[in-house]
Amino acid sequence: MPPHQTQAEWDADLRGGNPLGWPDYKPPDDESVVAGRTEHYAFVEGRFDVMGGSMGAAHGEKVVRAYRRAAEQRLPMVVLPASGGARMQEGMVSLIQMARTSSAAMAHARAGLLSLAFMRSPTTGGVYASYASLADLRAAEPGATIGFAGPRVVELTTGTRLPEGSHTAESAYDNALIDAVTADGGPWIEAALGLRDVPLAPRRFGGVFGETTFDESAWGQVQQARLPFRASGVDWAARLCSSWTELRGIDPVIRAGLATIEGGRVVVVAMDRHAADGRPRPEGYRLAQRAIALAGRLSLPLLTFVDTPGADPSASSEADGVAGEIARTFGAMADLPTTSVSVCVGEGGSGGALALGHADRLLIQEHAVFSVIGPEGAAAILARDAAKAPELAALLKLTSADLLHLGIVDGVVPEPDPAGLRLAIASALQEATPGDRDRRISRATERWVN
Repeated sequence: MPPHQTQAEWDADLRGGNPLGWPDYKPPDDESVVAGRTEHYAFVEGRFDVMGGSMGAAHGEKVVRAYRRAAEQRLPMVVLPASGGARMQEGMVSLIQMARTSSAAMAHARAGLLSLAFMRSPTTGGVYASYASLADLRAAEPGATIGFAGPRVVELTTGTRLPEGSHTAESAYDNALIDAVTADGGPWIEAALGLRDVPLAPRRFGGVFGETTFDESAWGQVQQARLPFRASGVDWAARLCSSWTELRGIDPVIRAGLATIEGGRVVVVAMDRHAADGRPRPEGYRLAQRAIALAGRLSLPLLTFVDTPGADPSASSEADGVAGEIARTFGAMADLPTTSVSVCVGEGGSGGALALGHADRLLIQEHAVFSVIGPEGAAAILARDAAKAPELAALLKLTSADLLHLGIVDGVVPEPDPAGLRLAIASALQEATPGDRDRRISRATERWVN
């Protein structure tokens, strides 16, 4: 049952028929899905004890009506599926419910409303391949069977034995098909809806938010930005967000979440330069695009924390289209209809960093840097000598003071001052207007174009 008390059940008396004239088939008196609402959300709950939770015409109709009512009443939707798939005894009349429920889910999404799915065992077939997988955020109970076709069906129809762990919640999580695996869906649902604070756990070794001492030269600022114990983007997200519901990604360098800051809901994308080599891969930018799209559709502000030496340039990333994913991230940021704020908290390296920095307000911490290329790369290209990196750092004008003078950033946040950064972000979110992102960079360009 949903984690909150049901206020109203919808369409409890709806019954299906026998469209194929299937021998001995009698539509169940209690359908394989229950729909209704609580104080905070609409819900659709699958019942595996009724014909294996299979979706026939009445099941589909109840789901469609529930989404429509949720949209009319401006309610988020919580889906609690448990199903073996489409109901064979109703044939194509059953199968078309995949299309009907998918259309209803998309109409609810276009209304700017959040949807969640907490998948129970099993969640397979037509339900999994329709409205269950269209939820904005998805979780499952541990050990749940999750898959398009059930394991037994796969093995009997293909003659191939599945590998250990296939078609499980854990496998789905490892492949970022769901966002969480949790035994109790209640707290996860409440956090995603903003009804409960569940903070982001800090990384094991944490991050240092205090002051360090380096010389004030450009190269000294680069060294300070790269400190192995300096707080990175995900550290700041954990520090500043009172609640965090993860949008699961495969790339460890880019994290995203539906979060709460100072009592307000916001979508956050945070880089972690301490994860792997700190260079985002194509799948990281795809996660960022998902988060940006969610912010726009739910009319929520977007906050990004930038900290990377640059995008991953490896052969595998190239083959996976890293340049195109960076371009699409720029496009998603440009098209975002809501306010966006970005903070460079360490190193901003080239286009792989700027893709998440193309925001209405771009802030930078006092000892962070942002550059067209790393000083070592510039030295290798221009001087054919990486040892000249300190000299090139000064020429690149990559310090916070340089960037403010050039009009690239909107403000510099002093360090060490977590409270000051919190206030700067809150003020930027209030003061920024969608479209400022383009106005700032146009002004910075016009100064140098005759």
